[in-house]
Amino acid sequence: MKRYLLLFSFFLISLNFYHSQNIYPRKVPKPRPNLAAKAGAFIDVNAPGYPESAFNITQLVKDVLISSGTNSCVTPNVSNVQVNPGLPATDVNRAWGYFHKGTTNFPFKDGIVLVTGKAERTGNTYIDVNSPLSDLVGTGSDPDLVAATNPSVQLKDAVILEFDFVPTSSQVKFNYLFASEEYTTTFPCSYSDAFALLLKPVAGTAPYVNMAVLPGAAGPVSVTNIHPDTEFDGSPLFCGATNPTFFGGYNTTNIETNFNGRTIPLTATATVVPGQAYHFKMVLADAIDTNYDSAVFLEGGSFNIGVELLDPDGGTLPADINVCDNAPQVLTASVSDPNMAYQWYYNGAIVPGATTNTITAIQPGTYTIEVSFPGNPCPGKASIQIHGGTTPTANDATLLLCTTPDITTFDLTTAMPLLSTTPNAVFHFYVNQADAVAQNNNYITTPLSYNGNDGQILYTVVSNGGFCSRLVKLTLLKETTPTAHVISSKLKICPGDTVDLTATGGVTYQWSNFSGTGNTQTVTLYNTTTFTVYAIGTKGCKSLQPATVTVEVVPEITSPLKDVEMCIGDRVTLDAGAGPNYSYLWSTGETTQTIFVDQLGIYSVTIDNGYCKRTFTSKVMAATLPFITGLDYNNSNTLTVTAVNPFINNNPGTLEYSIDNGISWQASNVFTGLLDNTTYNIQVRIQGTHCVGTVDFFTLKIANIITPNQDGINDVLDLTSLGDFNNFTGSVYDRYGVEMFRFSKTTPIWDGTVGGKRLSTATYWYKFNFQYPKSKVQMNWSGWILLKNRE
Repeated sequence: MKRYLLLFSFFLISLNFYHSQNIYPRKVPKPRPNLAAKAGAFIDVNAPGYPESAFNITQLVKDVLISSGTNSCVTPNVSNVQVNPGLPATDVNRAWGYFHKGTTNFPFKDGIVLVTGKAERTGNTYIDVNSPLSDLVGTGSDPDLVAATNPSVQLKDAVILEFDFVPTSSQVKFNYLFASEEYTTTFPCSYSDAFALLLKPVAGTAPYVNMAVLPGAAGPVSVTNIHPDTEFDGSPLFCGATNPTFFGGYNTTNIETNFNGRTIPLTATATVVPGQAYHFKMVLADAIDTNYDSAVFLEGGSFNIGVELLDPDGGTLPADINVCDNAPQVLTASVSDPNMAYQWYYNGAIVPGATTNTITAIQPGTYTIEVSFPGNPCPGKASIQIHGGTTPTANDATLLLCTTPDITTFDLTTAMPLLSTTPNAVFHFYVNQADAVAQNNNYITTPLSYNGNDGQILYTVVSNGGFCSRLVKLTLLKETTPTAHVISSKLKICPGDTVDLTATGGVTYQWSNFSGTGNTQTVTLYNTTTFTVYAIGTKGCKSLQPATVTVEVVPEITSPLKDVEMCIGDRVTLDAGAGPNYSYLWSTGETTQTIFVDQLGIYSVTIDNGYCKRTFTSKVMAATLPFITGLDYNNSNTLTVTAVNPFINNNPGTLEYSIDNGISWQASNVFTGLLDNTTYNIQVRIQGTHCVGTVDFFTLKIANIITPNQDGINDVLDLTSLGDFNNFTGSVYDRYGVEMFRFSKTTPIWDGTVGGKRLSTATYWYKFNFQYPKSKVQMNWSGWILLKNRE
């Protein structure tokens, strides 16, 4: 038990010792970075060579902190500038001064530094910043700092910068960062030098407002409220990290100041009433002892008590912006007060009617607003330069690469006209979308020969060569260039024949002779024709060369074969005609060029020349027979025959005649020495054929007078010889048309009487009809006869 009590007593003594070390002045050696061979790695503080190093505190506030020499209309609003300890600018031991980043990467180019030690020792070269200000001027604490920070320990070595100013804006802000030697060992867990940026109206009794607070109500800016989870030497801090995102780092590798650590650049912001005077007080002090100093670096030119231009979201606009395609830009002055007067200018000229704190800029140029309030002869101004540009037209596109053994990479420049039609547009092709959005330099530098993949998307920035651009997609497609082939079902055909063409090698096809895109075509040809076709691949690649095939149309198969006429008993020759490579097949089975036929009918022949076939037909028809159109038999017993030649097969031929039933033939159509009242068979034919026309003829001989006196001479009209013909009829009429007598086979003789009575002498008319038995020709006769009766 005693041993446990002893151990507990030792723990209490140790704990009390630890707290005593964190309450009373510390003697712990300050670890410093390795500064070997680090010449030029420190910022310049109050260094000769900078005119500002000789400025008094008023000049530093007006010409460095506030205007940085650029806004002469702001600095008259600043007055009563004081610094404490109030050592002059000629004193090298003063706690304030001018700093410049020199050749370092310090976040601020230049500005004012306040330190709870000697300002000169914060930079230039390595110095153990360990001299307390109280040794120099004997400053102590500050009641406003105590009221603002409520420290739990005594404050020492307070350094103060304060001045009055009249803002022309509703907001005041400046940039700063805090640095301290307290960033060592475990001090960030318990020691924090006091620091505040205080603001209050000059008139009235309003308290100070501390502007040195972190965003989001994260507390004051101090070592204990901003630190990582490790000590300076890398060992863990027992209190863990607090707001580490605002910690700028330990001063180990980037040797810029003589402080062990610092915050990131911060912005102090406060809302004010334009035209009302305010008092500004910057104050910091050491906690407990003076061994570990802290400093605040105020960025030159960042103190803004004038007018700013804001975007629609309330963000502060820079001095110039880039605007494409005259896109309207809403510009708003940061001051909004009905008691203020506003006037906008465009390129230095007044914009009529633009007298509010907002304007919409619709074209490039310089826009300026002047804000004035009663009693201030110097208006607040803010300007912005709008640089204009035109955005090229752009759209997504697809680039197809048809590969060959010699072509394997994409030429991206060929896609440019597909992506944009804007002249002189600039194209950058990116593999990664993030790079394209950032428009960095990671674009494809070999666009003429890019080894892309099928289906790959390139993110393309199409710009005007400046700041106006569009981001579009270029889809890469790749396929092997097809090779076209084509065949024909026949290579030689006859005119009018049909062939089938078949193409291969593609998915679709481009025919030069047809509108279709299919792989087959059917065509009827009359002339020799060459057909060409390109093969098109799945993605649209076209064969480099077309496939061709020539279909020769050989000469037409012709034949003189035609319809012919033939008489029964004759034989005709059918000739199919001759031609190159002709072979024949007749409907009769014969295979010769000509055949002989003696029967009427239809005959056909198929002619084959080795490439095509043609069939021709011939009708063998009965010929029209020559026919007798006239027979003239005179009193000289001479018969003249008149006949029509039918011109068989358009050949007139020669007619010949016969009156003895075809036993003998003569070329003359005149026959003599015929017997009266005798029947003859008269024939006419085309010489050398069986084409015979025939007719029976009766050599009728009738006397034109009868004298029925019984003398045996012309006593009667005797038609007995006609009784042997078919359909024999006839009559005798007087001049009045009264039938006097009727002939028949039984009464073929008229003796000049009627009913047994003699008729008076007079002229009478007769007519009779009969038909030849063979030819069935109907004969009609008529005439007159003189009847003389002697009383």
